Amino acid sequence: MPLVPLPQRTGWLSVPLPVLRAGSTKQKVEATVSAGCQGGPKKFWRIAAVFAATGALVLSGCSSKSGESGPTTATTAVSAEKVDAIANTVPEAIKSSGKLIVGVNIPYAPNEFKDPSGKIVGFDVDLMNAIAATLGLQAEYREADFAKIIPSIQGDTFNVGMSSFTDTKEREQTVDFVTYFSAGILWAQKPGAGIDPNNACGKKVAVQATTTEETDELPAKSKTCTDAGKPAIDIIKFDGQDAATNAVVLGQADAMSADSPVTLYAIKQSNGKLEEAGEIADAAPYGWPVKKGSPLAQSLQQALEHLIQTGSYKQIATNWGVEKGIIDKPVINGAIS
Repeated sequence: MPLVPLPQRTGWLSVPLPVLRAGSTKQKVEATVSAGCQGGPKKFWRIAAVFAATGALVLSGCSSKSGESGPTTATTAVSAEKVDAIANTVPEAIKSSGKLIVGVNIPYAPNEFKDPSGKIVGFDVDLMNAIAATLGLQAEYREADFAKIIPSIQGDTFNVGMSSFTDTKEREQTVDFVTYFSAGILWAQKPGAGIDPNNACGKKVAVQATTTEETDELPAKSKTCTDAGKPAIDIIKFDGQDAATNAVVLGQADAMSADSPVTLYAIKQSNGKLEEAGEIADAAPYGWPVKKGSPLAQSLQQALEHLIQTGSYKQIATNWGVEKGIIDKPVINGAIS
């Protein structure tokens, strides 16, 4: 739920690393991880700062405001122009308004979060802006609790949702989805470490507590090790993803495991201190939810197909370091489970 100029700084590159989003590929339930942060909305936001000269990650605490600004990366937004043939497919009520009302839950960097000025930015945002432009519309973002976005679409408060939703068969019972990205589990390591996620017996692996990586993935892989008479994986749990990433950069862990957009963005922002270990596993599609049966789904699908053909889609993903998750053919209701 999102490039803009960096604030003036000397030697620092700041990295917003979020808790896994409820409803993302790897979050088991729509849960709150409080971990000592009191008050504010039921969401935990961490920031890891990478010191470019030394590669050391300096951690800050959690924010008590879900909409609080976070640091970001400089980029040039990819422009898109109206395509009449596609714009003419937009439902008349939306077309006449000139706006695409988008429900969004923040923060979940790099997909959707706020820059230091308070502007909503990210991969999802740049992509949705290009989609709206192709449809001859202006995207208008309205913040909402994650759990309220789909009901608000059903009630016509929002035209579409944009919050790293995993397209699932269960959700397809209430709304339609247009797939636009593929996310899964991805490991990171220090360059040249040679970590194999499928054979990490005896290795120290950092992970954020309560995620599927911590509760399911790593225990299962560790059991495979011990069943074969090999050393167990040393699972190092942290309250926040920032601390897990920090552990790898500082050599306190051999690798980390997280949701793929989070890992890819951390790698991009680490100034060469991290690289991928293995491939993305257990991938599932992200999708934009729209009202069940709405022709807007076909409009969004055609707009994304256009951006794929022009190369704009790939460029937007590359700007945010998440090009590993791009797809070549968007579909309506493409859930795999």
